[in-house]
Amino acid sequence: MATLDSLKQALRKKATATSSTTQPLSDSQYFHDLNIMTQGSTVYQDFIVPQLALLLAPLVNSESPISVLEIGPGPKSVLGYLPDYLRKKVGRYSAFEPNELFDTLLEDWFTGSPLPCLENPPDIFPTYFDLSNEIRDMGKFDLILFCHSMYGMTPKRDYIKQALEMLTEGGIIVVFHRGNLDVGGLVCHKTASFPTGITRLPDELGVFDDFAPFIAGFYMHQALSLRHEWRKTCRALGRQDGDHVIFCSPEIMIAFNKHAAALPKLMAMVPSIKNKRVKNREASSHQPAAIMRPRKIQHIQQCVEWAREHKVGLAVIGGGHSGHCLQPNVVSVDMSAFNRVNIMKGERGSHSGSLVVIEAGCKAGDIIQKTMEEDLTVPLGSRPSVGAGLWLQGGIGHLARLHGLACDAIVGAVMVSVDSGKVFCIGNVPSQHQPADAMRPENEDDLLWALKGAGTNFGIVVSATFMAHAAPTYLIRNWILPLDLERLKLIAPFLPRNCSIDGYIFCEDNQLLLGVTMFQASMPGLEVEIPPSLRNLLGPEIDAKTVNGVELFDIEMYMSKMHGGHGGGKTSSFKRCFFLKDIGDVRIADTLVKMIENRPTPLCYLHLLHGGEAVSDVDADATAFGCRDWEFACVVTAVWPIDQDNIKTAAVQWVYDVAEKLLPLGAGAYGADLGPDPRDKALAAWAFGPNRTRLAELKNRLDPGNVLAYACPFLKTPKQKLVILVTGEHGSGKDYCAGIWASIFSMNAIRARVVSISDEAKRQYADATSADLGRLLLDQPYKEEHRPLVHKFYKEQKKKNPKLPKEHVLKLVNNITDVDVLIITGMRDEAPLTTYSPLFPAIKMIEVRIQTSKCIRKIRRGCEDDGDDSEAKAAATFTFNNDEKGTDRVRSFAERHLLPFFHEDLERLASMVPAIPNYPTPVDFRHVLNIVSSPNGLTLCNSLLKTHFAGDWDKVDAIACCEAGGFLLAPSLAQQLDKPLIPIRNAGKLPPPVVSVSKSSSHISSLADHYCTGQGIEMDPDLVSDGVSVVVVDDVLATGTTLYAVLRLLCEAGARIEDISVMVVAEFPYHGGRGFLKERGFGKVNIQNLLVFDGT
Repeated sequence: MATLDSLKQALRKKATATSSTTQPLSDSQYFHDLNIMTQGSTVYQDFIVPQLALLLAPLVNSESPISVLEIGPGPKSVLGYLPDYLRKKVGRYSAFEPNELFDTLLEDWFTGSPLPCLENPPDIFPTYFDLSNEIRDMGKFDLILFCHSMYGMTPKRDYIKQALEMLTEGGIIVVFHRGNLDVGGLVCHKTASFPTGITRLPDELGVFDDFAPFIAGFYMHQALSLRHEWRKTCRALGRQDGDHVIFCSPEIMIAFNKHAAALPKLMAMVPSIKNKRVKNREASSHQPAAIMRPRKIQHIQQCVEWAREHKVGLAVIGGGHSGHCLQPNVVSVDMSAFNRVNIMKGERGSHSGSLVVIEAGCKAGDIIQKTMEEDLTVPLGSRPSVGAGLWLQGGIGHLARLHGLACDAIVGAVMVSVDSGKVFCIGNVPSQHQPADAMRPENEDDLLWALKGAGTNFGIVVSATFMAHAAPTYLIRNWILPLDLERLKLIAPFLPRNCSIDGYIFCEDNQLLLGVTMFQASMPGLEVEIPPSLRNLLGPEIDAKTVNGVELFDIEMYMSKMHGGHGGGKTSSFKRCFFLKDIGDVRIADTLVKMIENRPTPLCYLHLLHGGEAVSDVDADATAFGCRDWEFACVVTAVWPIDQDNIKTAAVQWVYDVAEKLLPLGAGAYGADLGPDPRDKALAAWAFGPNRTRLAELKNRLDPGNVLAYACPFLKTPKQKLVILVTGEHGSGKDYCAGIWASIFSMNAIRARVVSISDEAKRQYADATSADLGRLLLDQPYKEEHRPLVHKFYKEQKKKNPKLPKEHVLKLVNNITDVDVLIITGMRDEAPLTTYSPLFPAIKMIEVRIQTSKCIRKIRRGCEDDGDDSEAKAAATFTFNNDEKGTDRVRSFAERHLLPFFHEDLERLASMVPAIPNYPTPVDFRHVLNIVSSPNGLTLCNSLLKTHFAGDWDKVDAIACCEAGGFLLAPSLAQQLDKPLIPIRNAGKLPPPVVSVSKSSSHISSLADHYCTGQGIEMDPDLVSDGVSVVVVDDVLATGTTLYAVLRLLCEAGARIEDISVMVVAEFPYHGGRGFLKERGFGKVNIQNLLVFDGT
């Protein structure tokens, strides 16, 4: 699937072969073609609007209205897509729109008052935004917005510089652009990318005939042969998807503040270089604003102080392996001048106590070469060209099992703070290598902890002090075998810690192969060998060789034996790394095999690096590197010929596709490769184990200006855990749906894992019968064979111990510490929410019931269906029909209903509910109705009630509420939805005729002495009739007594149970309100909550 820029180049190449002259697009052509483009694109809703909302947040927080100048808005301003509260902040609007059709439509659009707080009518100029003085005299603006790729503006730098003169002091210029944007040395304030944008077009000749000239930027009169060629080109480069053709349309956002032209000031102080060749080809394709090459620490300080003063970010170049060391329109700091390795041997020249001070411009090969001269080594990575970014963020090499990760060997560092610009000495820095003006930071322990695994995020490291070890020699043995991961599983756990086994999964001559390399490190006093019995499991090796640490770099299998040795040397690559705990897990093995079978090029491969021993000896929270419990690190590497960059998009996406499959099955992700690509955010959520929240808090404290904005992102752990109970008949696809949902959560930076409630029963059955547990868990035919026996065994155990189901759920949920979402499949309980939610009162729990027809279940199981199609006896939170083939509906369900549980607006709402101690009894009380008193609280609450409703508001006939809490929430919601309101009053408050029921006191009322008890409630009976769909809105569900009375009253008035739903703002599961309602006949009422709290 080609990008639109690749398509543009191909279309123009075809055009050069014709003799017809090119003509610019007319206004009507541009209008028509842009509509085709935008209708098939996701860029507005998925990128432009969210990014614009983030950028406007600082401006919105001020009391003054915002002034906006929009360049080329089209028929509708992008501001119209923003939320209401942002649109209401716009007090002045101007625009330049030279397209006559767009100009007319834009004027018409403004007649509907889309920006309701404009102080004057909008100024819309039907002309180009040019470089004239008249335009400069228009006044100052808070936001200047270039919408459509600065179409026709050349050189773009000049237009942005003119816009800079029109900015207010705190204003910003925002450019959305397709592909890289070179603005000739201007420095961006912020940048973001949208690499996964797509444009989806109907596969129709007329559409291509309009679309191709729009992408090419011109049309050619009477060139019928070219039209035919352009159609063929579009089909050839696009990806066919049914009756549509899809193109990749990546987008970038670049924001400039008033200091965008301040680079000369920095260049006058600090040495710079014009070009820098880096290892990473993605980075080498970027055009930075400048590359500074400091020669002394003072230069680094000047870079930091300049960035802080002008509120811009810096990128740092160490070894040049990361894709984010060079960023478009960003200043990079090249550390290559800091290239010294200083060795301090232990007492009397011994290895013990030896230290090595390594400056940040050094590379692994040089370090190993120099330390070997003193018979020493430090545990670094496996490639000679990697630099400081690797060892500060982990560093997995062939000595990891013996000495740990590279970051574990760091005992001190010299660093320039990006908060203060001061030079810090952290930990053990030998006195002769401490800069004269260096000082000890107050938070020294925190900084040293953070540097050991996440060290690129908190300051610019000048040097690091390492513990050194005796330099070993390595005995290397190699095998290439037919793919069988079981061999690695049989050998890896039994190797001594000075030995490791790596695997390479690749394909040659249409055969899947497993390359195996065994490393045996030896030195005086350490001569432990690999037992022959383990080596024999692999058969005869193809070669064996003894090498030193430098020679080791060139003997890696990918360099010497796969694909002709590094793909012949003329390749580009992209990689991400994931940690796997059990390589023998059939799900993991199957995933690895399937992904290598689906590789986009023949050169792609998976590299498995052996872990354990010294790596896992370190506690997960002892350093910032929190992923410790893994057997193998899996480096997923996409490789393509260097002259075929048109394959790059598919190759890179393949790596992220593997990530989507592996993350829910694995033990974490490696942070060293991760950067500002939004797809890396999902991986970063898995990168630091239990340390992610601490790291995010340290980042806010130590880099408050986000100077190092392009390093691995840190994400706070969501405050609310979610448990999803997936229920349904056997064969309905519960495990299938759960696996897809877990992947979607994971790729949205939410850690999710799937477990089965039956797994514990299978373990106990296997113990009692000697059945194969692995096959019971993962082998479908074997599971079906034993399913009746397992079910019988479980029923017998449950008869002996009626609490067994709760014990199984408790065991699963109590292990939720390492994930944000636990998806439990295999539930057969009649009302699992009622049964299990009170056991976990601080965790949000929902049920998703999978429904399929009986014939579909029979097809999927391959045998007669024994399921029960009778009506469910209790309502699930959601019901999902899984009859359709494919993943589209399964994925869209997750995006529509499951991902919103982690929207930041829910955390904002929860923050408005304070805990009130000792009221009305000596327990904490949650003041839910404080939401109404909070600024924008009611608006936010109503918005969430609308979007989180599991049903369809269009099919709801009325909204009911009971005083007092419901009266504060429901009326405005009913007004927004244009639904009639059914007020339910305390007895005696309504004129006759009324229908009434008795009501026990609510939970809080029953605890307070001054509240009366035993009152009734009533309503007008004419507001409800048979078949009317009603949603009850209330503030709280605790014991369920109030809601029970409301449901009885609605039924007394004529409503049916199946036509009633409930939305509450907060639920307190501890009090068992759902169970109370089920016992009294209201189990079929679907009850939803926005928030869950432990306590009252």
